[in-house]
Amino acid sequence: MKSKTIFNASWYHSMKLSKTSLLLPLIALTLFGLSSCQSFRTGAGYNLQSKYSLKKRKTHISCMAERGGPAIIKPLPLKVSERTFERLFPFIEELLGTPYRSGGGTPDGFDCSGFVQYLYKQQFRMILPRTTGELALLGSVVPESNLRRGDLVFFSIDGNNIDHVGIMTDRHRFTHAARSGVRVDELFEPYYRTRYAFGERIITAE
Repeated sequence: MKSKTIFNASWYHSMKLSKTSLLLPLIALTLFGLSSCQSFRTGAGYNLQSKYSLKKRKTHISCMAERGGPAIIKPLPLKVSERTFERLFPFIEELLGTPYRSGGGTPDGFDCSGFVQYLYKQQFRMILPRTTGELALLGSVVPESNLRRGDLVFFSIDGNNIDHVGIMTDRHRFTHAARSGVRVDELFEPYYRTRYAFGERIITAE
């Protein structure tokens, strides 16, 4: 009787250990899944919009004078005529297919911030900062539901920083200097959807 009791106790103990050994990996997988999900959401830029809206943002921009002379300081978003504003989009189309070049800011080759800087200088005489991080601090942050043509859209490709920028060319598409060259992409395409951070308005038509 005693040996049977010992056997039952031993069996019960081994079963308990077996269940525990099965449960621990399950808990670990669950926690890993939650942390991975959180990391994915952070990498997707969900926290960057609020972060950048709270940062000190540049409310004015320098613009070249039409006939030379010192630059003129104007408030953001810069107001231009409807006709002037609409000239931006055919100009963008002319540059489609331009090759990518790191540090490039001319039609010989663009990187993403060089492309934006070139466009707004040529079309609106705006003197924009050169890097994506600096561009991300201009004007006001725009909710995704209010994005419109001409707004800048920012992405976090590395999951931690704002490191890519494009220009909205219609309600759902943006143009940018990608590694494959200047091209148009859907904002809701999965690759960009998961890396989208926020939009920004630096120009508006009167």
